[in-house]
Amino acid sequence: MRPVEVQRGDSPVILGLPHTGTWLPESIGARLNARGRVLADTDWHIERLYEGLLPGATTVRATFHRYVIDANRGPEDESLYPGQNTTGLVPLTDFDGEPIWSVPPDGAEIAARLASYHAPYHAALQAELDRVRARNGVAILFDCHSIRSVIPFLFEGVLPDFSIGTAGGQSCDPRLEAAALRICEASGRSTVLNGRFKGGWTTRHYGKPQAGVHAIQMELAQSSHLETELPPFSYDPHRAASLRATLADLLLALAALAPKLTEETL
Repeated sequence: MRPVEVQRGDSPVILGLPHTGTWLPESIGARLNARGRVLADTDWHIERLYEGLLPGATTVRATFHRYVIDANRGPEDESLYPGQNTTGLVPLTDFDGEPIWSVPPDGAEIAARLASYHAPYHAALQAELDRVRARNGVAILFDCHSIRSVIPFLFEGVLPDFSIGTAGGQSCDPRLEAAALRICEASGRSTVLNGRFKGGWTTRHYGKPQAGVHAIQMELAQSSHLETELPPFSYDPHRAASLRATLADLLLALAALAPKLTEETL
């Protein structure tokens, strides 16, 4: 299986999907323990949730699971949230802090996974950012994520439905950030900007507004679109319907702002 799938469009918006893949190469999957094989930390059904919301949007999707290697972590495995619990480039635990490997990978294997999975995903993402920016004058990367709404190991309390991350306002034009916040809050759903999730490595690495590339991470609480956040992690189309409507409004608003950003970039 290819490590990355790309669907090209003409819109200035690119949807990044780094954590929806469930593919485990046999040699890697065999080394997970029973807990790891549940794949609980998948961004379940996010590709379905966003499907068709913005005609012409490009999508870049990792097919491999984040336990193979996390496409939203930097290749040097620097911590995204120093001093807080998190998982690394190749997670050794799940989001509850429990071990997931019977035989953990060593340094050589992690390097091999970087070359075989992480690098191709980001090469494809960079190529699409370059292509979309050349066509539209700017590129807007909307990095799509989800997570269980209650995970004491990672955060206190209940996660808001919408967690918008812009690296503290550094990864995108403030008008994009303001539009995202306004539309999410207007939905009546709980919303936070740059809270526990400020944007992962992808958002921080690619978001360079002065160069015409803007990046926003959206972390959704899985309770907003799943029947249950436990196995079998089933999608709930009725629960997701209103969420899809808000996300469609948001993506359309971001795309509509692109011409204004282009004028200033040029």
